Amino acid sequence: MEKGKTREVVVSALQFACTDDVSTNVATAERLVRTAHRKGANIILIQELFEGYYFCQAQREDFFQRAKPYEGHPTIFIQKLKPSPLSILMRLMCRMQKLAKELGVVIPVSFFEEANNAHYNSIAIIDADGTDLGLYRKSYIPGGPGYQEKFYFNPGDTGFKVAPFFPDFMSAICWDQWFPEAARAMVLQRAEILFYPTAIGSEPQDEGLDSCDHWKRVMQGHAGANVVKKHTVRLVILF
Repeated sequence: MEKGKTREVVVSALQFACTDDVSTNVATAERLVRTAHRKGANIILIQELFEGYYFCQAQREDFFQRAKPYEGHPTIFIQKLKPSPLSILMRLMCRMQKLAKELGVVIPVSFFEEANNAHYNSIAIIDADGTDLGLYRKSYIPGGPGYQEKFYFNPGDTGFKVAPFFPDFMSAICWDQWFPEAARAMVLQRAEILFYPTAIGSEPQDEGLDSCDHWKRVMQGHAGANVVKKHTVRLVILF
């Protein structure tokens, strides 16, 4: 940004309890996106893996059926479908690409991605005109009680990318926030706002352990060290 010039951008972070029905969750996300837009938001961040329950609490092979390819993903992109029971369901689901274009807002969309034999925890950035600004795949993958993500996700291979908006922003995902190099890499690419949709909820192995203050302090540290604004939203998890 040129010296002496100012810009205004309104950011909204959405948080809601999910059901295990994709169409219900996507409809909830759409409703909240519209509410945020009415309140003046330009960039609207939805929580991590909002299409269903946080399934990584256990290792189950059948949960891989939840993954979908990036190209033509039904929640993200506008579809041209032949009539079928599946297409009727998909039409009921909001299309974030269509929604972003209609409202003129930017929407980072988190999803479980299938890519050939690999699987990723990914986020697609949809611009205010409906343009696909690209894909980011979560770099750092946790593995432990209640967060069995190493079973489901490969480490990301996209690197960090800037979304050219006003101002430039980038999104990492959840566990990435524990690593200072993630925030630094994004800022070195001119990012002015950092986003971290997340699913960190509690520590199921120890009911007496509360990592919330630690989590917030790390976020504050990244923002302070890099002189940027950071926004995050947590998925509601019931263990």
